[in-house]
Amino acid sequence: MNAKMLLGALVALLITASTGQSQSQGFAGLGSDAKGFAMPQQGRPLSFPSDHGAHPEYRIEWWYVTANLQGEDGKQYGAQWTLFRSALAPGLRKGFADPQIWLGHAAITTENHQYVAERLGRGGVGQANVIAAPFEAWIDDWMMKSIARAGADELDELALTANGQDFGYSLSLKSTGPLVLQGERGFSIKSANGQASYYYSQPFYEVSGAIKVAGADVLVSGKAWLDREWSSQPLESNQTGWDWFSLHLDTGEKLMAFRLRDDKEGYISANWISADGITTVLSKQDVDLEPLRQAKIQDRDIPVAWRIQVPGKSLDITTRPLFDQSWMSTTTPYWEGPIAFTGSASGVGYLEMTGY
Repeated sequence: MNAKMLLGALVALLITASTGQSQSQGFAGLGSDAKGFAMPQQGRPLSFPSDHGAHPEYRIEWWYVTANLQGEDGKQYGAQWTLFRSALAPGLRKGFADPQIWLGHAAITTENHQYVAERLGRGGVGQANVIAAPFEAWIDDWMMKSIARAGADELDELALTANGQDFGYSLSLKSTGPLVLQGERGFSIKSANGQASYYYSQPFYEVSGAIKVAGADVLVSGKAWLDREWSSQPLESNQTGWDWFSLHLDTGEKLMAFRLRDDKEGYISANWISADGITTVLSKQDVDLEPLRQAKIQDRDIPVAWRIQVPGKSLDITTRPLFDQSWMSTTTPYWEGPIAFTGSASGVGYLEMTGY
């Protein structure tokens, strides 16, 4: 299959998903059959730095950074950097025969605008890839690169750059806490029938750097969160999308929580992370995610404000978006943007919603 055919196949898959034609295969086809690909196995320990790199024997994978930023101009911003790997077949090949397809998303969110860019790339020709050590992830000139000191984890310190029409950023991320394994030691279950992924995070980044929006350069600082996940069939065929939260509490604690939607009651899971990185896995009985307010976006009703309760941690908060219209107008569109919250605790975070 030549380069144009490979790219066309991926674009066709994404367009089919975005128009709802693949709902019987889960959101974006992530519930479709993954014959020939490796499947996550419970009990397989994660290994670093090797697991920071790509896993071409699995069908889908991503490196995902979101940052809540405070500008020296007194304004709030959000930044996103994402690299997706999607395989048409397992394994690697040389040159244009390589079945690995790469997709990059970058965004800056302000109080009244969402700046978005998308890149599509090929494996096998150097256009995009991820190397575990020394860690480097790129697509074209977008880059996430380790600047960690010798002997430290490759993700301890990162340099992050991307650009698009009327925006760009150059950020430095430095961790102040450990990597966090999500789910059961990195095995994250996504449905009652056991669909799963390998999933870990680095939620303890402090950020500094600069962004460019509409021709203006702004120095920024703040907090960032990196998610790493890979699988081959992470959803059930009836799961149509998700609502995903990553929250930085002002106490130093963190919360990751998601709701996967289906034609029944859905599937909820969460992880409470102490200020020193100790985790407490939470089930549906431990956490409640309640939509409070919807916004009309691209003829869709999107729940942009939420109430989140974790009674066992005395948490009862209400979230609000920085910008209601934080819409990623990419090949497969979704909502992604910075949020703040108040109530029994205060802080900032990010919300991602797909499948609406």
